Amino acid sequence: MDIKQYLEQKRQDVDRFLDSVMPPESAPPANLHKAMRYSLFAGGKRVRPILAIAAYEAVGGASPFILPLASSLELIHTYSLIHDDLPAMDNDDYRRGKLTNHKVFGEAMAILAGDALLTMAFDLVSRPDLVNGLDPRSQVNVIQELAAGSGNVGMVGGQVADIEAEGKDIDLATLEGVHRWKTGKLIRASVRIGGIAGSATAEQVNRLTAYAEDIGLAFQIADDVLNVTGTREELGKDANTDASRGKKTYPTFFGVDGARKLADERVASAIAHLTDFGPKAEPLRELARYITARKN
Repeated sequence: MDIKQYLEQKRQDVDRFLDSVMPPESAPPANLHKAMRYSLFAGGKRVRPILAIAAYEAVGGASPFILPLASSLELIHTYSLIHDDLPAMDNDDYRRGKLTNHKVFGEAMAILAGDALLTMAFDLVSRPDLVNGLDPRSQVNVIQELAAGSGNVGMVGGQVADIEAEGKDIDLATLEGVHRWKTGKLIRASVRIGGIAGSATAEQVNRLTAYAEDIGLAFQIADDVLNVTGTREELGKDANTDASRGKKTYPTFFGVDGARKLADERVASAIAHLTDFGPKAEPLRELARYITARKN
């Protein structure tokens, strides 16, 4: 299959849906909605929602209610980027080749835009009109997955661990733990949400979860490598920021080539978990390969 064509088609589907549910810039409070839309439509690849859609399709799902569930993940991801870029966090000036949210709208508005996007994510997955046809028990499970993947036992917990590890001589197990939480938990939630929405069996959910945990780690290893090897033009933000902040990364432990090899091993392991899924899971397999081949 042509993974680039698949990614582009699904990205457009997600973007159209997000545009349809996001308030226009003119709607009061206008500054808040401008700030929300500024970062949400700044050119993201929509990897997390596409993973949810691909997992849904892999287990035979075919209802449009997957779009609001998948799109909720992009709202949470975008909020996390806005907050990550703040001076109190990573203090970045650029994201996706554009000035970061707080550089355009100020710190207070950037914080509130992130808060609003996070809250809106839970609105999307809880609205009966948007998820008509989804079993109520499955809907509750999806909400729980979203909360666990993004909160104190998920992405936010990983961000805390990442901050606490800065400038410290951490070991490899600690680094892997940071990545499994900070990046991996929301990716894990994305894939599991797709499976749950598609009425996957318990065994299928277990295999999808194992797949997601492998690609979540591969994704972060690839990010670590790109931070060292990428250019500002490719990344859309400054390169070599990890080293400047005193962060240990996979290239620190293994070198660039060793880290790439480790990421490839995780991708191979992820794909192996999908052996019993057949051709409908081909987008998931190609997404795993795409994760380590990307340039940003």
